[in-house]
Amino acid sequence: MGGRIAVVIALTTIFSYFHILRSIRAETLSHLEQHVLERSEREQALFLLGEDNHAFLKKTLEARIQAWRKEDPDARFDSLFARLPDGTIRNHPEGFDGTLVPGVFIPRGVTADTDLRRRVLAAYDVASQYGPAFHSRFTDTYIMLTEGVMVGYAPEMPTVSQKIAPDYRFTTAEYFTIALPANNPRRQASWTGVYQGAISKTWMASVISPLDMDGRHIATIGHDVTLTELIERTHNTHYLPGTYNMLIRDDGQLIAHPELKVGGASSSYNILSASEQPGDPSFPLGSGVRPEHLRRIFERMKELEPGQVVLELPEYDEYIAVARLKGPGWNYITVMPRSLVSSTALGAARYVLLFGMASLLLELAIMYWVLKQQISRPLLAFTQATDRVATGDFQVGLDTSRNDELGRLASAFRLMAGEVQHREEALRQANEGLELRVEERTRELKETHRKLVETAREAGRAEIATSVLHNVGNVLNTVHTSTLLAQERVGALKLDHMGRLVAMLEEHQGDLATFLTQDVRGQHVLPFLKELGLHLQDQRQELRSLLADASRYTDHINTIIKLQQRYAKATPMQEAVDLAELVKDALRINEAALGRHAVSVEQHLTGLPPVMTDKHRLLTILVNLISNAKYAMDANPKGERCLTMRLDHSEADHIRLEVRDNGVGISPELLTRIFQYGFTTREEGHGFGLHSSALAAQEMGGSLTAHSEGPGRGATFILELPYQPALGTQ
Repeated sequence: MGGRIAVVIALTTIFSYFHILRSIRAETLSHLEQHVLERSEREQALFLLGEDNHAFLKKTLEARIQAWRKEDPDARFDSLFARLPDGTIRNHPEGFDGTLVPGVFIPRGVTADTDLRRRVLAAYDVASQYGPAFHSRFTDTYIMLTEGVMVGYAPEMPTVSQKIAPDYRFTTAEYFTIALPANNPRRQASWTGVYQGAISKTWMASVISPLDMDGRHIATIGHDVTLTELIERTHNTHYLPGTYNMLIRDDGQLIAHPELKVGGASSSYNILSASEQPGDPSFPLGSGVRPEHLRRIFERMKELEPGQVVLELPEYDEYIAVARLKGPGWNYITVMPRSLVSSTALGAARYVLLFGMASLLLELAIMYWVLKQQISRPLLAFTQATDRVATGDFQVGLDTSRNDELGRLASAFRLMAGEVQHREEALRQANEGLELRVEERTRELKETHRKLVETAREAGRAEIATSVLHNVGNVLNTVHTSTLLAQERVGALKLDHMGRLVAMLEEHQGDLATFLTQDVRGQHVLPFLKELGLHLQDQRQELRSLLADASRYTDHINTIIKLQQRYAKATPMQEAVDLAELVKDALRINEAALGRHAVSVEQHLTGLPPVMTDKHRLLTILVNLISNAKYAMDANPKGERCLTMRLDHSEADHIRLEVRDNGVGISPELLTRIFQYGFTTREEGHGFGLHSSALAAQEMGGSLTAHSEGPGRGATFILELPYQPALGTQ
């Protein structure tokens, strides 16, 4: 029960974790989205203010230029500005205070004609009037004319207009070129990238607005915005501990990042085009920042759908929230590790788990006390009562006053003890009568057993006789064949010719020499005798061979009888045997029968050292298998009957003997039945050869199996025996 409760608590904890995780994630991402949107609205206020200021300044500057077109500018221009020895036109150095009035710089080589003077004075008036007012939010206010003239109010750099090099041209700078008609066809306010001020050495960006009059670009209005406070706010304002913020421009320029080294850098860092690697001295990011991570954030930022703010970065296990700052086109991004969400959910799940485990321990303690008082003690009393009943004491005392299951069990136990006592008495009385019946039945079983032993002995003797007759019959067939051949050889002797020759010699006994030399018939006597002698020698040799075979086969009959006697006694005899020679002996025993049946023999006998085995029992198995194979090929035409004998290693500790024929084959359903006693497929067969061979193989520690691919496709009998090398051959 405690285990089940623990499982329930674990499942509850898991479900609670995922539910809390889903809820906290949804709530956290919603707050993250709101935070980023609020921050973007707050930070973009300054940029929108700059664009609004430019709209007002453009109208004012245009009005001032129109007003100066009606007046002569020379007197006022000369009172405010002077051509200096370096060829430039600047404010009179005497009494010039850049903190109060705008500075003017006209490069060397620029002709100050009337139109230029009017535009310079108009720009000077606008910068003087509105520059101090805008200084509270913007670093400076300046107006650039297309000829390369600069009119600017920059109180934090009051002498900048006096220090500019005479030939300096700002017309190639970004804050001028973005206002050209080719780069700004819509003629609206634009923002530069982040750059480091040449004099102030602070990071800033500029908002630029072009002014066109009479169809041509005549001036550009600009504000410089110092980004130090914005970058510090971006670094130091966190949605949650562990999150961080960054600013990225649409073209990949990294404006703010917690590990962006802006202090010693001279140019901005672009995520897409940067070639520096971490570890390089010139790399502007800390060692904890990977460029591929920034590129992936930038790519995901570009994949934002309209109205979408929060994205997931699964490969880095992060969430990113992106909000676009109106005005400069920058993107305010907050990066939040996914672990911040999961850790909160994990903490809540841990609380659920601890509370559940405490509840489980309390419940287990209560259960232990209840089980001990209400169940363990009564069960101990039942155990003791059971022991007493087991020893024959049926007088047990149990508490039957309880109204629960244990009380009813105590009543039933006492009733059972009484019932067992009555039955034990009845069994004792029945036991006494049963002993008498057992004695009588035992005598009957002994008599029956004696008869069964006699019957088994008779059956064993019959089986041995059948085996002897079967094996002897196989050899007698060969002996009979050899006898017939011997009779044929004796019948073929030319003894009748010898009789006629003797009669003819007796007829010419008186003139035997003349008869042998001059008579035509007498001249053939000596050649005939010579030929007859050679014939008799050949016949004698063949008769000796046939009689030797008959003698060897007769000896084998005697061996088979002795083998069956040993088999009946189950005392096998081991001796050193050359298996290849034994296979050849088996073929020789069946040689006459194989020849009579026109069976050709193929031998594939691997040369093996002598092994310890029962020679005659193994020979009997091989003779039986060869004989069966011979009969199995009777249906084949003569000349197509082939018997294959194979001997080799099957494994490291076994030998394998195969007897293969190309005869009638064996159907699959008969492959196991052919080894049963009395089963045969031949009319004259008795079904004992394969049965006795399989038994002999098992007693020799081996096996006899059959394999056939079906009727008409031949059969293979495989005999496997343990490989036991004879002493001295290992």
